[in-house]
Parts: sequence; C-alpha cells; structure tokens
Amino acid sequence: MKVLLTGMPGWLSGRFLEVLIRGFNNEGPVNDWKIKCLVLNGGDTSSIDALSKIKRVEKITGDVTKIETLKAIAKDVDIVFHMAGVIHPKRVKQLFEVNTSGTENMLKVSLEAGVKRFVYISSNSTAGTNKFRHKLMTEKDVPNPYMNYGLSKYYAECIVKKFQETGKIETVILRPCWFYGPNQPSRQTKFFKMIKKGNPIIFGNGCNLRSMSYIDSTSQAMLLAAESEKANGQTYWIADAKPYSTYQIYKTIAELLEVKKFKPVYLPNFSSEIFLLADKMLQSAGRYITEIHVAGEMNKDIACSIEKAREELGYNPTVELKEGMNRSIEWCRKSGILI
Repeated sequence: MKVLLTGMPGWLSGRFLEVLIRGFNNEGPVNDWKIKCLVLNGGDTSSIDALSKIKRVEKITGDVTKIETLKAIAKDVDIVFHMAGVIHPKRVKQLFEVNTSGTENMLKVSLEAGVKRFVYISSNSTAGTNKFRHKLMTEKDVPNPYMNYGLSKYYAECIVKKFQETGKIETVILRPCWFYGPNQPSRQTKFFKMIKKGNPIIFGNGCNLRSMSYIDSTSQAMLLAAESEKANGQTYWIADAKPYSTYQIYKTIAELLEVKKFKPVYLPNFSSEIFLLADKMLQSAGRYITEIHVAGEMNKDIACSIEKAREELGYNPTVELKEGMNRSIEWCRKSGILI
C-alpha cells in the first residue's frame, strides 16, 4: 500500500506521519505503508527531515494551488490523505485558493492517477455553530458555513462529493474540531501563555460548549476512514467523546500549568458580537486579522455528536481533555517553548 500525505509539515500531517512510523505511543509502526509526503516548495521541513530519511518515506515538493507542480505525485498511490489547508490567512482569497481550489487540484491528479480513496480533512466551520446549546450538530444538519474559512471548506466538500459521484474514486470527509495535542503551532502556545498569566478573557459566562479534537484521536479516525468499506462516500464528525464548556477548557489548562491565581476576565456576550461584526467587515474587504476572528467566535457553541463515526467507523476516542492537554503541555516543555 502506498499513501500520499498533503499539508506537510503541518500540525496534523506531521503528527499523522509520526503515528504511521512510530505508533500512537511509540510502540512501533501501525502498518507497513509506503508514504509520500507533499511539502510546499520552500517550506520548512526540519520537523520531518528525520522521518523522511526512513526508507519507506519519500519527500516530494509541490503546491496544491498550482496543478502543474503536482504532476505524477499521485502515481501508484492507493490512498490520499488531503490535509493541506489554511486556517488563518493573510488575505481572504488565500482561503479559497488553498482550501477550495487546492482540494480540487488534488482530486484531479488523484483521479487521473487511479487513486482508490481520497480522505479529505474538512472542518467544523462548514457546519457553523449550534442553533441550541445542548442540541449537538450531526452529519444530517444542513451546512451553515461560518465566515469565509467555513465557506472555503464547504465548497471543497461539495467538490469532493462531485468527484465521488463519478464512481471513479472513493472519498471520505472528516470534520474535526478545535485541535489540541503534541506538535502544536505557535497560536496554540500563545493561548497557553495567555492562560498561564491567570487572567484570560472569556466572552460571556464561559458556559458555551466546544467540541475538541485530540490530534491522535483524529489520526485514529483517518486510519479508520482509509480502510472502512462503510466510509465510502460518507461524512463524519471527529472529536472527543463529549464537548466541554469554554470555562472547563481554560480551567483545565490553568490547573495543569499550576496557575495559582486563576481569575478570568469576563466580557459581555455583545463584545464578541462586535468583534464578529468587525471580522465580517474586514473580510468583505479581503482582509483577515486572526485575533479579531477568534474573538468573534469565542462565545459560540460549536459542539457535535460523534455517534455516526462510532457506529460506522469504530471510532473510539479514549483521550479526554485533561490527559490530552497534559500531553500538549509536556510536549511544549520538552520543546522549550513553554516553561
């Protein structure tokens, strides 16, 4: 079996490669797949260079937004795990160039090469936010994309389904939520440091629910999606067993960081709505400011049910918030980015 991983060396793709080579707990390889890793031209590959020296791992360069750079990358490949994407761009148009057009380009070269299955990593943002706090979102809900990021991923989902309808390639769509776990990027570390100061901002009362996706659980779902016959043509929510309140997330991290005086600063709900309005205005002008976007969604309920993935994939996330965040913090400390 030969597989292709896009989006290297991103948070999920880099961790997924580690899982394939070393196992979930460094207990050994989970399979003997030959692995191609698609790396952006000029991108920093230092985090995967050691793994790419392993005989069954091949590093290739290309750009998903430029189909001419993708020739032959999917040759002899059985499964593509498409993880390349942009969450917080410099300009709004990047979202559609990478997330939408990039996905279409990868599907075109995969179909041409005779790839059997295409596993697409989508996002909770395609579905939007919960209409009612305790009514978890499911795969049956009508998509309601949140802002341009959600729209770019929703368009990509539509393209994936269009290729599925040809009957010439199998596809699976996974919708993970807020990632956490080892190999985290600077934006997550910045979040930890904010909590470590003891007075992080909470919009509203902190009771809004958020589904979280521990990164190794997401990797488990990807492996299941690649091999399950039932998964062909399906979409699955992928997250921890249950959602958590925003306060619970903050408090858990604070306890693990041994914050002695944890006193969040509570801002009224409408303040988050003001940021949302500002975000909409900026994005309508083609601009994107990460901090404003995040502030505009932090009072929202974004919580899903994983029952379909449990029943059809056998997905069974065993790591919950405290253990997963502890592993995240330990990774940060070993990496010297958090004291």
